Amino acid sequence: MTRISLELVPRNQIQLEEELAAVARHFPQLHTVNIPDLMRFPVRSWEGCATAKQYVPHAIPHIRAIDFSRTAPFPLLDTLRQHGLHEILVVTGDPPPADETREDGATAVELIRLIKQADPNITIYAAIDPYRNGIQQELEYARAKQEAGADGFFTQPFFDVRLMEIFYEQLPDLNIYWGVSPVLAEGSKKYWISRNRAVFPSHFQPTLEWNWNFGRDALRFAQATGGNIYFMPIRANVVEYLSGILVDEREAVLA
Repeated sequence: MTRISLELVPRNQIQLEEELAAVARHFPQLHTVNIPDLMRFPVRSWEGCATAKQYVPHAIPHIRAIDFSRTAPFPLLDTLRQHGLHEILVVTGDPPPADETREDGATAVELIRLIKQADPNITIYAAIDPYRNGIQQELEYARAKQEAGADGFFTQPFFDVRLMEIFYEQLPDLNIYWGVSPVLAEGSKKYWISRNRAVFPSHFQPTLEWNWNFGRDALRFAQATGGNIYFMPIRANVVEYLSGILVDEREAVLA
């Protein structure tokens, strides 16, 4: 059964709780939230997920590998257990300022292996970025993470189902959360292209209607292939955006 997650940015505690309350009120069938760990905001991902557990059954914090030692015990296991957080997403993480960089910072593969050895029962997701490397190189990187102990993957947002199909054909056996994020301005599109090298179809339009249609197409793709999906409404109203996508999903099991 397809799982649907919502990525919420923890800009501050009040805004996070307001968004969680709105999601719980309007989408009681949505049971999972994933929260990134962004150094420019005061709420860490695991703190945000502890809050999210008051509103939804499942919360998945993003863990920046670069912030943790490649050799020392992972220090958050007890914290995660205390808050009932049994799933995490390990990402490489953007480098911190030079004076805050740790010399023994782990890679994603190293931290996945370290955590899995310490707690084999925790579910670890890793990242797939369809744009940063050639497809073959990214597939090899995903396999290395899987061998280290990754149980599944979250992708960077896609904007074209055809590209999703290509990756699925190469990774049909993996537990994947396909990423979808609305892009509602030409400036945002240019940012995705210049910063992340994202690929948009020629018929793309920066409108809510286009993004609703694509979100529904991506959801149908995830359901048809036995995958999962997460929505990342960075600069969109969460309720308005999801209302145009999950309108026919009242009966879905979004565990």
